[in-house]
Amino acid sequence: MTEHRLRLPAEWEPQSAVLIAWPHAGTDWADRLAEVETTYVALAAAVTRFQPLVIVVSGHELRLRVQSLLTGEGVDLSKVRFVELPYDDTWLRDSGPITLTADGGGFQLTDFRFTGWGGKFGAEQDDALIAGLVDEGVFGKAAHKRIDWALEGGGIESDGVGTVLTTWRCLTQRHPEQSREEMSAILADSLHARRVLWLDYGYLEGDDTDAHIDTLARFAPGDRIVFQACDDTQDPHHDELRRMGDELAALRTPDGRPYQLHPLPWARPIIDEGRRLAASYANYLIVNGAVLVPAYGDVADDEAARIIGLAHPGREIVQVPCRPLIWQNGSLHCITMQLPAGIV
Repeated sequence: MTEHRLRLPAEWEPQSAVLIAWPHAGTDWADRLAEVETTYVALAAAVTRFQPLVIVVSGHELRLRVQSLLTGEGVDLSKVRFVELPYDDTWLRDSGPITLTADGGGFQLTDFRFTGWGGKFGAEQDDALIAGLVDEGVFGKAAHKRIDWALEGGGIESDGVGTVLTTWRCLTQRHPEQSREEMSAILADSLHARRVLWLDYGYLEGDDTDAHIDTLARFAPGDRIVFQACDDTQDPHHDELRRMGDELAALRTPDGRPYQLHPLPWARPIIDEGRRLAASYANYLIVNGAVLVPAYGDVADDEAARIIGLAHPGREIVQVPCRPLIWQNGSLHCITMQLPAGIV
């Protein structure tokens, strides 16, 4: 494997598995553990319909509990692999590996520094998770490259052919001392990208990630971009997301054409204990042959699923109940990390 042949695949390319970590009483889910486990069980059932699932558990007792929960829902455990490792929390989109593939075969597990979203939360065990998975032999002979620069997987989107999309709001918070040009060069070098596109606008109230791109705008096949819009002019997000939509409309594909844009509907405000929760439909997960779409018990759920289906033709659309997840300010994509075909 030669480095110059590496690339960051698009999420819609073939996968070998999805990686998750199961919530337990030692994570921030403790106060609502039973509730959030219903989402994890539904997610596991959905993923294993299409491909294998790797579940990180904190120990043998939790493994037995998860096996019991999944068996009770008819999940095929032959498609599930358990790995016992310590972890701080379950947001594996951000603490899991960003996997680069080589055209001639081979993989590189790109292991950026995970700081708990800029030091907001303790993250020592999560930062060591990728090395632990490598030691457990999950990824075969894939190369493991540690990069001492803070980046979370939810902070980047790839079209699979050399374009990375990200947000200034997030990365300038992680690296306030660096310019956009400096960060673009680091991203291009570490992710083997040809170009880096930036959004200056877009955020969700209640989001700890400082505007991760996977809560706002997603690449889709055929030069499409699916993005979270807000049609409620009285909502405080309206102007910011309108400006983000204008930025997306101004972007061009590598051959100079505008992207085909698919705006997503806006869920009604969800308030919990006096705070607004970040309910984004853009936080969906693509798997082999399907797209798993967050549902929040909102009237917009079905329309969001329909639009995502239009942007990903030929895939089954499966709604997963995600209202319990947004209590911790994330959703479906945030708790998962896809693994490219051949690595597991």
